Amino acid sequence: MKPSAGVSGNGLLGEDPLPAHPEVDIEVRLILEAIYQRYHYDFRDYAATSLRRRLKAAMERFECPTLSHLQGRLLRESEVFRSVLKDLTVQVSEMFRDPEYFRALREQVVPVLRTYPSLKIWVAGCSSGEEAYSLAILMKEEGLLERTLIYATDISQEALAQAQAGVYRIDLAPGFSENYRLSGGKGSLSEHYTAAYDHILLDKGLKERIVFSDHSLSTDSVFAEVQLVSCRNVLIYFNRALQDRALGLFSEALCRNGFLGLGARETIRFSAHAGDFSEVAPHERIYQRKG
Repeated sequence: MKPSAGVSGNGLLGEDPLPAHPEVDIEVRLILEAIYQRYHYDFRDYAATSLRRRLKAAMERFECPTLSHLQGRLLRESEVFRSVLKDLTVQVSEMFRDPEYFRALREQVVPVLRTYPSLKIWVAGCSSGEEAYSLAILMKEEGLLERTLIYATDISQEALAQAQAGVYRIDLAPGFSENYRLSGGKGSLSEHYTAAYDHILLDKGLKERIVFSDHSLSTDSVFAEVQLVSCRNVLIYFNRALQDRALGLFSEALCRNGFLGLGARETIRFSAHAGDFSEVAPHERIYQRKG
């Protein structure tokens, strides 16, 4: 899952959320518990204001006068749940998003990664795959892709299917290309995709080094030892307890001196795991696991 502040699929994310009254808070907790029990998606520790905003959008779209009414439809109508799931896991991403982050990876992290005989990278909350492919391109240009395996995970099956396809609208290509240039790309982004029928298709060689898989930072555990974790613009939608859980997973997954990259508005400071890391590129939110 890769949400972005201020944007949603229905354009309502910027509007006022449901009021924070005790009755509403109870209904929100009940609907989240119902989703967990029925579908095994755990949003109970997501940030309350963001959840209320998205649930309000779902109520308006399905013309539900109350959260209880929405809950009933969620439990009984799978198509309603699939639609609401898109709201709760807003999928917004782009290739080489925040170019300075990728430039810092190229200049400050890749030299250390070169010292490993094989590499594993975990993109947590991969959304529709743009960040995973960006990292694959970066590693290819640095001559490391053939010894790299990228695990790209998300809780949205729909987003994972899109990510695995590696197909994006061609009108997005100019923005992708500009990000790539600013990130220190060594050629042209067009070298890594084929354009046809108003879409671009990422090269097969990139896909072969990426494993897309379902994984929840709320409920699942560590599945591999990795040298780099990139989880950007996800933690801002978690409450403190879930942020600490996710950071604990990343700390456990990283090898000695492995690297963690977060989003521009995220930090490990004040978390339960702040002592596990040292800062490598503070402005770009890149940290290194202490030995």
